[in-house]
Order: sequence, then structure tokens, then C-alpha cells
Amino acid sequence: MTAGGSLPAGCFHSVGTVIKLAELARASILHGRLEELRGRTVLIATKDQLTAALALIELDGLARRVILCPPDLAAAHFPAVIRSAQADAWVRDEAVPEENGTGLELCVTASPVLSASAHGEQLRRFSHETEWILLTSGTTGAPKLVLHTLASLTNAIRAQPTVASGVLVWSTFYDIRRYGGLQIFLRAALQGGSLILSHPNESITDFLARAAAAGITHISGTPSHWRRTLMSGVATTISPRYVRLSGEIADQGVLDSLRAAYPGVGVAHAFASTEAGVAFEVGDGLAGFPAAVVGTSGSIVELKIEDGTLRIRSGGNAARYLGEEVAPLRGEDGFVDTGDRVELRDGRYHFMGRAGGVINVGGLKVYPEEVEAVINSNPWVRMSLVKARRNPITGAVVTAEVVLIDGKEAGAERPSEEVVSREIIEECRRALPAHKVPVMVRIVPALEMSASGKLVRPNA
Repeated sequence: MTAGGSLPAGCFHSVGTVIKLAELARASILHGRLEELRGRTVLIATKDQLTAALALIELDGLARRVILCPPDLAAAHFPAVIRSAQADAWVRDEAVPEENGTGLELCVTASPVLSASAHGEQLRRFSHETEWILLTSGTTGAPKLVLHTLASLTNAIRAQPTVASGVLVWSTFYDIRRYGGLQIFLRAALQGGSLILSHPNESITDFLARAAAAGITHISGTPSHWRRTLMSGVATTISPRYVRLSGEIADQGVLDSLRAAYPGVGVAHAFASTEAGVAFEVGDGLAGFPAAVVGTSGSIVELKIEDGTLRIRSGGNAARYLGEEVAPLRGEDGFVDTGDRVELRDGRYHFMGRAGGVINVGGLKVYPEEVEAVINSNPWVRMSLVKARRNPITGAVVTAEVVLIDGKEAGAERPSEEVVSREIIEECRRALPAHKVPVMVRIVPALEMSASGKLVRPNA
């Protein structure tokens, strides 16, 4: 890390572009079109996430609604998103075809190249409590539209004390158009820090080199992001003060690996969802979370376990879903059911997996993430994916695809793939009931990740 950080406070940095947020007070990426967008519901559908971030800053307090479209949103879903959100304008960063097929009456082309705005301060006068619309990820079919406000999105940020003194330079593997990335974007903007944005066409090596040159102090990503980073051989390019995981279950294996890669650095894993907001952050180095945080009334965030799933009530909850025939977001008691199943063991809750991701083995339930946690504890395993295979007797059996670390990374000669596969199955037999033990372990060179940084799971 560059001593003291080489990027000044209040900057957003993407490949080849650095923008100072203070410049937006006297200039614009929307090129004099702000007044036309006042009071409208604006679809932000840019290819570049820096452009999307700057458009958000300019439109908050001016637009009625902003809809953040993730870069992987299928074109077939655009009409439903526009209809459900009642969009009447959009911001893009490329030319719009004459027959765009959206029916939107106003399109503004933006770019991260700032243009002077003689009436910038006047145009930015607050006129609306802007609603922020996010799209859910990890579902089949059309995504759900979730309505937030800036207050709900920053609930966890406002509730936390200011981070230690000095220049804060955040970085994230996430795209800021997803909830996890948006949290880092808002944290950097509101705490006076800078933000290094990733790029989808950028290698891990190049991204970390750019982050190191900017002097990053804080960095976040999913466990899958971090496993790929640890496999890359360039994890120690950066020297952060704080490492954060969220978006997937952080098992003990990945937490231990990160502590080894970044000794003396704060490693924390957080739980959050687009609908429920941020629930908690755990910094004790252990998987799961202490049972003591559940059932405490009057807290900023209230947690409870009901029917085996984690439920959350806080000012960070989204207000509601948008669209027709959508189930209520909250229960009658105001809690949001996350759908994440947990189990209490030795005074600590451990995540088992998504309620909808269960494998049915002869009528017995298997949560893939529970099996993966056992597999990932093997010292030769970097990451794994557990899934079902059809079986004529039990309906399904459990199988696993596994990515191994190499001997160079481990500093020792790795056993053969056959030996490691047998070790994994034996470890699963010792730790799990018979129906949860994989009948087959296949060693693979890599596992597919979604655009949101999570393992791509069957039917997810």
C-alpha cells in the first residue's frame, strides 16, 4: 500500500478515470439536462458503474425515483422493470437507437466526463425525497423491485461510529448497482472517503494493482470473490486495514485463509439482504454469529429466529416491493423473513443455506452450504459447490465440485486429486449424517460466479 494513500479524499476511481465528488457541485455528467429529470422516475441503465454512481449523486433529491439496473439485467426484463417502477426517463452512457422499444419519453446520455454547469447549484436544489429502487439477484425469472429511501440504505452507516482517523480509501469487488456494492459506495461518499471501483473486464491482478497504487485501506467482496483472490497469487499486492465479506455464507475456511493472508488486519463478515438491509457484522474471526444478538428488543436492528429462518426488523428494511401480485415484504409484526436458515450450536447461530436451495434426499433435507463448509475446511480446498444429482431410489443424492489450491500456494507438495477426494468424503462422513455425504467429489479448475459475485447454483 502506498504510504498514507496516494488518492485524495472524496474521489471515485475507475479504470482511466478519477472524479472528485466536489466537482459535481459546479459541473455535471448529465450535460445540462438535470432540470428535465426533476420529479421524474429515472431508470439508470449505464454500462459503466462510475457513470451510474455519479448519476445517483446528481439525481438524489431531484428525481422522484431512481432505478438502479445491474449490468447483467436481461433485455427481456426491461419492459417489466419499466412498468412496475413507472419509469418515464432513463440515463444511459451510449447512444440510444431510434427504435429503443422502451416507450420512455426522455433519454439522457451521460458520461464521466464532467461538463460545466452555470446553474449547477440552482438545478441541484432539493425538491423530492427520492426513492431508490434496487433489483434482487439470485432468482430465476424476472427480478423483484425493492423500494428503499436514502435513510433506509444508510441506516447501518449512520448507526456506526466514524472509522479511525486518516484518509479512507474503500475498494470493492462488488458492482455498486447491487445492494452490497451500494453500501460501500454510500459509506465512502458519506464518510468523506474515496472509492476504487472494479471493472468487469479487469483481471484480479490489475484491479489489485490499481487499488494498491491508490492506497486502499478498506476492501469488501463476497466469499467467492475472496477465494478467487486467494487463488490468484496476488492477494498480498494490497495491504488493507480492514477486510469485509458479505453476500454469501462466510465459512471458517475462508475466514482463516484471509487472516493468514492479512495478519493483524480486521477481517469481518456481515449479513445483509436487499430487502432486509444490514443485520450485523461479526469481527471475532469465527463463522456464524453469537446467539446473544438475537431477541434483543429496542436495538437499532432487531433479530429473531422463526421456523428456522433469520428475520430482521430495522430502519434499514426496504419499504415494499413494487409491481403487481407481489407478496408483502414484511410480516404482520414488521419483520422481514430473509429465507436464510440457521441452526444454534454451542451458543452460536450458523447459517445452513437458503430455504429454497434444499436438496431432498429420500425425504431428508440437505442444505448445500452446510456440506460446503465441511469440504472447505480441508486444507487443500479453496472452494466448492454442492448440488443434487437425480437418483431413482432417493430422488436425489449429493455431489460436489471442488477447486483445490496448488502446492505452491500451500508451500508443500499437494497429494493427488484422488487422495484429496477420498479425504473430503471421509471428513464429510465424520462430520455429517449419511444422507448429506457426497456420493461423488469431482475436482474442477474453476467454479462459475454470477455478476453479483456469488457462486452460480442450479435453479438460482
